[in-house]
Amino acid sequence: MTTATAKTAPTARPTAREEDRVAQAGPLRTRVILVTGMSGAGHSSALKALEDMGYEAVDNLPLSLLQSLTRPGTDFARPLAIGIDIRTRGYSAETLIAELARLGERSELDVKLLFLDCDEDVLFRRYTETRRRHPLTADRPVADGVRHERRLVEPVRARADLVVDTTMLTPGDLRRLLQGHFALERQSGMALFVVSFAYRHGVPREADLVFDVRFLDNPHYDPVLRPMTGREGPVAEYIARDPGYKPFFDGLSAVLAPLLPRYVHEGKSYLTIAVGCTGGRHRSVFVAERLAAWLNDLGYPVTLTHRDITRGGEGDPAGGRP
Repeated sequence: MTTATAKTAPTARPTAREEDRVAQAGPLRTRVILVTGMSGAGHSSALKALEDMGYEAVDNLPLSLLQSLTRPGTDFARPLAIGIDIRTRGYSAETLIAELARLGERSELDVKLLFLDCDEDVLFRRYTETRRRHPLTADRPVADGVRHERRLVEPVRARADLVVDTTMLTPGDLRRLLQGHFALERQSGMALFVVSFAYRHGVPREADLVFDVRFLDNPHYDPVLRPMTGREGPVAEYIARDPGYKPFFDGLSAVLAPLLPRYVHEGKSYLTIAVGCTGGRHRSVFVAERLAAWLNDLGYPVTLTHRDITRGGEGDPAGGRP
């Protein structure tokens, strides 16, 4: 994980999106994102990503200084991303929630609380691999610290505007998610993230819509096609010949075509569509490629990721069709 540090920069001019907000909603509001969550869940990576997006990133700010840092000035203030966790001086869930409420009462601020979470077994592994001690434990097992921390931060998680589970996310995936939710620059319409995945490795937790394509003919059982992926011509042709593929894709596009504009109308700026098969190399990859191309033709900015394409074969064929 990368580390974000506090930086001082000259006052920035409002972005196009912020100028639009002024025109539509009156006085300009300074965006403030409080970044918190479980230790080891990607706190530093999130701050670094937000910093690269144009936020001034400040980590480990004592809660007693939060109001001072966000005190209004005479000029437009640069958007802030403030890291707060159990290492923060004066931290408690109750204090953080109270400070958040105080910030929310200030009309000049647009405040969001971002909570980063992660499965406990993954957190255990991260601490073991880096040989770091958990902040709440000096001479006890890491597991004790993680479980104690989860109890302490649960009220904050319940209050968060956005919870991101980083268990299966790469730093690049996290950056794209944050870009979708908190980008400062003007975007054309709603940004879409299409991801293929293997059910054997779990459904992507960031997914808004999930489609299961395990009913399609499975190239895994063809010895010639097995080493290939859904991005290669022979596999694509094999799947496309399945009599069930075209009706499925026509139905999928018929559902999404009217649905996406409604999401845009409701103010949703980012949508993740996940397509899964058993092994994450053939059917889900092919369908995700076709879906991303179709969405791009509609004019939506699309980011395509094949999460499990390099993880190997299907192993257990359950859910696949010979």
